[in-house]
Amino acid sequence: MVSLRGVIPAHLLPFTADLEIDEPQLRRHVRALLDVDGVTGITTNAHASEVATLTADEQRRVLDVVLDEAAGTVPVISGVYQDGSAKAARIAADAEAAGADALLVFPSVVLDGGSQLRPEMAFAHYAAIADATSLPMIAFVYPSTSGLRLGTDAVVRICSEIDNVVAVKEWSNDIVAYERTLRALRSLAKPVSVLSSFSRSLLASLVLGADGVLSGHGSLVVDLHVELWRAVEKQDLAEARRVWERIRPVAEVCYDDPFLDGHNRMKVALAELGRIDRAHVRPPLQPVGAAERSRIRSVVERAGLSRG
Repeated sequence: MVSLRGVIPAHLLPFTADLEIDEPQLRRHVRALLDVDGVTGITTNAHASEVATLTADEQRRVLDVVLDEAAGTVPVISGVYQDGSAKAARIAADAEAAGADALLVFPSVVLDGGSQLRPEMAFAHYAAIADATSLPMIAFVYPSTSGLRLGTDAVVRICSEIDNVVAVKEWSNDIVAYERTLRALRSLAKPVSVLSSFSRSLLASLVLGADGVLSGHGSLVVDLHVELWRAVEKQDLAEARRVWERIRPVAEVCYDDPFLDGHNRMKVALAELGRIDRAHVRPPLQPVGAAERSRIRSVVERAGLSRG
């Protein structure tokens, strides 16, 4: 069984000036993440890699590259980002055929119109995908303010009744909801990994309890995520707070409003650090302005992040 525990960054996706996938830079970026001692997996075809802008062929190529770089050293988790359940099931089956080790299943945007009142729809979406693959699946819990949120009861049903679902990526951004879901999942007969995606409140969520971190922010600060995770595992709160004081300002600048620029800003930070050559993003995203670049540069320098 694939272990979904520890620090699992979701990589960014470098593009060339003409907005094609920059494969040499992608390989460089992925290798740098995998070279960090303590990284226990890597996620591809997710928000951080601008999956919404990728064709099916591009998603397959990105997955192939990441699998090649990982070479079996850690699990490769591939995103299933598709609104139609049948199409999502085909993506899942294709990822399994390509060699992915696990799947991160995004909620269907179709459910944004009030699925909290019809939780059976989200369940059916996950069940349809599970029928198409034997891979372990991670359910993606969206913020409590989102139309795509899942209530605790819905999460528990998905995890308890669908055998493939063995983990959740918990991004509720609501510490009360997080603890409620955590406690409910801990009470199940089957083990379900809770992977925190609380990038702006990561310390709090890990101290409450988690089985790891799965976050696009790891593409920038994965070494610090490892330090934080290890400190919490050792119950060394003083050390955890020290590490968090370095992470927090970077998380705040990356995830500031508008939130949609989060991974855009992370690319800028990686370019400033010399870890990728360019910070191009695909439309509808647009480059950030000079003032914001300056602010990112300042925060990154103060945090003392490692350079490429």
